[in-house]
Parts: sequence; C-alpha cells; structure tokens
Amino acid sequence: MTSSDSPPVVNDKREIFGWAMYDWANSAFSTTVGTVFLGPYLASLAANAAEAYSDGMARFLGIPVAPDSFVPYAVSFSVGMQVLFLPILGAIADYSHRRKQLLQLFATLGALATIGLFFVTQSIWWLGGVLFVIANLAFGAAVVFYNAYLPDIASEDQRDRVSSYGWAMGYLGGGLLLLFNLVFFQMREKLGVPTDLAVRINLASAGVWWIGFSFITWARLRSRRASRQLPAGETYASVGFKQLRHTLKEIKNFPETLKFLLAYFLYNDGIQTVIAVAATFAAAPLARGGLEIDQGTLTMVILMIQFVAFGGALFWGKLAGWVGAKRSIIISLVIWAGVVTYAYGGLKGDSRVLQFWILGAFIALVMGGSQAISRSLFAQMVPEGQEAEYYSFYEISERGTSWVGPFLFGLMNQVFGSLRPAIFSLIFFFAMGLIILPFVDVEKAIADVKAYQAAKS
Repeated sequence: MTSSDSPPVVNDKREIFGWAMYDWANSAFSTTVGTVFLGPYLASLAANAAEAYSDGMARFLGIPVAPDSFVPYAVSFSVGMQVLFLPILGAIADYSHRRKQLLQLFATLGALATIGLFFVTQSIWWLGGVLFVIANLAFGAAVVFYNAYLPDIASEDQRDRVSSYGWAMGYLGGGLLLLFNLVFFQMREKLGVPTDLAVRINLASAGVWWIGFSFITWARLRSRRASRQLPAGETYASVGFKQLRHTLKEIKNFPETLKFLLAYFLYNDGIQTVIAVAATFAAAPLARGGLEIDQGTLTMVILMIQFVAFGGALFWGKLAGWVGAKRSIIISLVIWAGVVTYAYGGLKGDSRVLQFWILGAFIALVMGGSQAISRSLFAQMVPEGQEAEYYSFYEISERGTSWVGPFLFGLMNQVFGSLRPAIFSLIFFFAMGLIILPFVDVEKAIADVKAYQAAKS
C-alpha cells in the first residue's frame, strides 16, 4: 500500500501544513481586499458616478446609493446571504462527505471573483460590489469546510496548537501580500503605473494568491469518508434541509455547547468591532475623540499587527497547553477589556502615537489567539460527522451578529459626540464573555456529545 493509498491519520505534519496553508491563502482577501484597497477604490468610483445626478447619489440598479455606503451595503448583503446559506451548505457537506470538494469549489469561486476585480473600472464601477458579494459569500462558505477539518486532522490534545498554527499562518500570509502590495503601490509612479491600475492589480493579486496557495491544501488534505450517494428522488438541497432540521432539534441535547456559542457570539462581536473601528478611531480628529494619526503611520501599524499576530497566535496555542483552552480565552478577554479601557482613558498627549503602537501590539497579541483557541475548543463540543453543520453555526455567529457591536459604537458616538465613550462601550461584550464563559462546563459538553452518539449507535 502506497502512502497515497494509506488511510488518513491524525496529527500528520504534512497534512496539517497543507491545512494551515489555506489560512495563508485566503487571508490575502481579508487584508488586501477587505481591509485596505477595495473600500476607498469603489467609494471613489461611486463618487465619480454620482456626479451625474443632482442628489449626489450613485445609482445601482436604479437605486440611489451614497458613494461611501456602497461597500458597507455589499458587506451587509453578503453577510445576510451567509446566514441563509451556510447552515444548508454545512448540512450538505456532512451528509455527502464532500467537504474537500466543497472547499475546492467555493475557494475557487471566491478567488476567481476576486481576480475579476481587476476589470472593475469607472464605466462598470457597480461590478465591484457584485464581485465582492460573491467572493465574500464564497470566502465564508469555504471557511466552514476548512474549520470542519480540524477535528479530523488533529487529536483533542493537539487541536489548540494546530488551530493556533493555522491562524498564525493566515496572519503571516495575509501580511506578506499586503506588504508587497503596499510597496508596489508606493512605487507606482516610478514604475509608470497609473493609480487605478495599481489598485486593480493589487486587488487581483489577492485572488491569485488565494487560489495559487490553495493548491497546496488540496494536494495534502485528504478526504475522511467515501462520498455518499443521494437517495432516490432526493437532491442535495432537500437532504441538506432535512439534515439541518434534524440538527436544530438535536442541538438542545448539548446545553454547554449552546452556552459556549452564546459567549462566543458576544465576545467575538467585541473583537470584530474593535478591529473594524480601530482605523476610524485612530484617524479621527482630536476634537472628536480620535488620535489624528496620519495614514502612513496607520498603515505601518496595520502591518505590525499582522506580523505580531503571527507570533501571538502561536504563543496562545502554547498558553492553552499550559493553562487550558478556556482559561487562555478568559485571559485574552481580560486583555481585550484592558485595551478598550485604555483606549478610552489613555492615548493622550504628544506620546499618543507611541502609545497607539503599543496598544496595537497588545491587540495583535490576543487577536489571533482568542479566535484560534475558540475554534479548537468548539471542535471538542460537536458531534463527530456533523462538524461542518456546527461550524456553519459558529461561522454565522461571527458574521451574522457582527452588526451589533458597530451599531452600539455608532450610537454611543452619536449620543456623546466623541469616539472615546463609543470605544469604551465595547467593554460590554468582553464583560459578558467573562461572565458567561467561566460557567461553560467543557468536560460536560464533551461528555454530552459522546453520550448522545453512543445512544444513537
């Protein structure tokens, strides 16, 4: 029997590296497209299109759209589509045993849509929003199947380390491409490349990076079960809906898993909101409670965070091994609470830029670790063979509730007229996580899953 024919095993270093390389591959979309280049580019194109109308609004399918709101609307719509479709796709993946094939399908779809951003010019500016919706929906779907592989490739005692390794590779891969793209963008005039073309090249590069490095994942990640054929008269969609209905009835048997998901809903919303609003807070004028940090410095801080987060994610994997996964998450939430508290009361005077660098390093230290250990801890609380379904709930908990934190931030800023109280209000999410998470009984969650599966067999 050759190595390619041998049955898959857990803790295989070659397969774990291949799995982690998908994080390296797809993180380019998050950093280059989502964080830096797409928003300003599409906003400028939409603003130019809006000049043709007296109300200052661009038109998408005849609907008036504020230029600066076009990308946020696209994000919101794509997240809504994920909430609708990810649970069904997870159920289909678990029933059919085609996780790898579905990972390949959606990664390819997302990467091709991202490469298509190269063709977004002034005359078809709206195409950027359409392609982003497709890419972001595919990104979320592929992550569900990627996460669902974690229990297959790593034993329980290795999942914290492996999950942290994947997050670390994501920060490194996404950070490296962003660094290359920023250098290219700064040198565009010397190279004789127009600004809009430089942006489009950078956007497309994220898709090339995504699909190119995904081939390493596809070559090394191995299917765990033989594909299951559909019953007569059924489609994958009908089977997926039936399986999802069954899972929604079944999940009540796992109260500790539900309790963990509730805690994750809350504290992860706080994490995502801090990440989303940090640049706004840093760049805003002092009179509005901001820091007045220039764009060049802010870009360098973003790069620093990417690379420090690489080491932070690896460190948190070790910390989970020393003190346990749940305790390591609790420690991270204490640090997150300290970050928003200091952002409210500190960061003043002439040293505020240096203080922001230091605060950014603390964010980087806990950013990947808290999310990586949450992913691996959740892997121990779900039934075997239904990982994709449960990770679809996990994924939409990250994306489907991501409007709550930004809404609270925006509301507090409007009420108080300052970003300082707004960012301090986010301590609510970390406090709620710190209240609920200690009461999650991880051992009981694992025992409940095993007892339920034993009763079924």
